[in-house]
Amino acid sequence: MEFTKKFLRAKSPCADGFRWFVRNVEDGSGYQDALDTLVGAGRVDDACWLLTQFGPTNEVMRVDALGAEAIVFAGTIEVRGSIDVDTVLQAGRSIRAGGGVRAGRAIVAGEGIRVAGSIHSNGTLQAGGDVRADWGIDVHESILCGGDVRAAWDLICHGKLSLTGGAFIGQDLIVQGLVECGKGLSAGGTIAGSDSIRVGRGILAGGAINGGMHLEAGWGIKSGESIQANGSIKAGESLSAGDEIRAGAGYGIYAGLNVQVESWASSAQVRAQIKPEGLMSGCWAGPRIL
Repeated sequence: MEFTKKFLRAKSPCADGFRWFVRNVEDGSGYQDALDTLVGAGRVDDACWLLTQFGPTNEVMRVDALGAEAIVFAGTIEVRGSIDVDTVLQAGRSIRAGGGVRAGRAIVAGEGIRVAGSIHSNGTLQAGGDVRADWGIDVHESILCGGDVRAAWDLICHGKLSLTGGAFIGQDLIVQGLVECGKGLSAGGTIAGSDSIRVGRGILAGGAINGGMHLEAGWGIKSGESIQANGSIKAGESLSAGDEIRAGAGYGIYAGLNVQVESWASSAQVRAQIKPEGLMSGCWAGPRIL
């Protein structure tokens, strides 16, 4: 793909960005050359805008290690070692690393992210496909993912966690913002959200489940310890806790919202050490049988 002034003007760029491009990028320059020129001049946001407008390529960058102020690459990034970027790491397609990945402002992939170490972003993490880390994931702002997120260790997100797919976490899942998962949510340890947790399928935790506001699942919710929320607790099927189930003051607990009342005895059981206060629907079945 070659760039010309006419070609770029058709995308309605900002006046300042267009003037800079005309002065510094020759007509007929290659797509990646234009991105590299923008990044080299410190115009990283303009490079990200250009990539968003013109989309990915099939080009592949293969290196042993990668470190830079910023990286904006239109294709796939494959690194045998680790990636360390001061500000923005963005790929039009996938990011793969044999070590860890760190960025100071944002990690963005048009498709998936797969790393053998940890993922750390002082800003956001965004992927059009699946995200997988063989160690942990630590993101200081939001996570937006068009697929599943998998981490063998903890996942810590200081902003919103929004997934088209589900989350499968080996240890603890700790989120400061809203949690929205199109599919299931599973953690070997604790699931803790400072805001509401809304999941299209089921929620499973080896430890406690704590919702800062509402806790909602289209299927069942099961915890090795307690299930607690500061708002309501709603499950499409059963609720099961090794300890207590407790909603916020004045809120109810609902099981079996997505099954017929006649099926509550088998598909909407509520189990905990003691019958929870505010149980509005479902079939109380006593303590969980171990």
